Amino acid sequence: MARSAAALRPFFQWLGATKGFALIAPKVVPPLDRLINRMTGGRVLMGDQMIPHLLLTTTGSKSGQQRQSPLACLPEDGGTFLVVGSNFGKEHHPAWSGNLLKTPEATVTFRGKAVPVTARLLAGAEREQAWQALTRFWPLYQGYTDRSGRELRVFRLSPREE
Repeated sequence: MARSAAALRPFFQWLGATKGFALIAPKVVPPLDRLINRMTGGRVLMGDQMIPHLLLTTTGSKSGQQRQSPLACLPEDGGTFLVVGSNFGKEHHPAWSGNLLKTPEATVTFRGKAVPVTARLLAGAEREQAWQALTRFWPLYQGYTDRSGRELRVFRLSPREE
């Protein structure tokens, strides 16, 4: 499966860059991803076939309710993850990123293992270094920046002791 997914990666990068995908995907992809994740006991997210994905559980900034968001991620050495608030290239930041700004304590489920994390919004040279790694990893992020007209939020999620 990994070989066929690698062969399809250019197609999915093209698809992800289209305006039609940006209109439809936010309504379809996250609910479907959450369903597949539940059905597989937290082991599978659809996008994992293309690039690593995690399930981020945040506390809603207004509701206080737990919210789950399937996200592409860039795993780093030491167990940290980089995530980008791309929102499929829409003009506004995704809700999960606002949740992290208010309450940075969250949980990441990655390949079936839940890990409590603390999120930190990156800025300056640290963000630039992470951004270079992220756009090499998934060039679509730059297209999302161009289309949205905003600087995409980049967070580092670091494991914490419970």
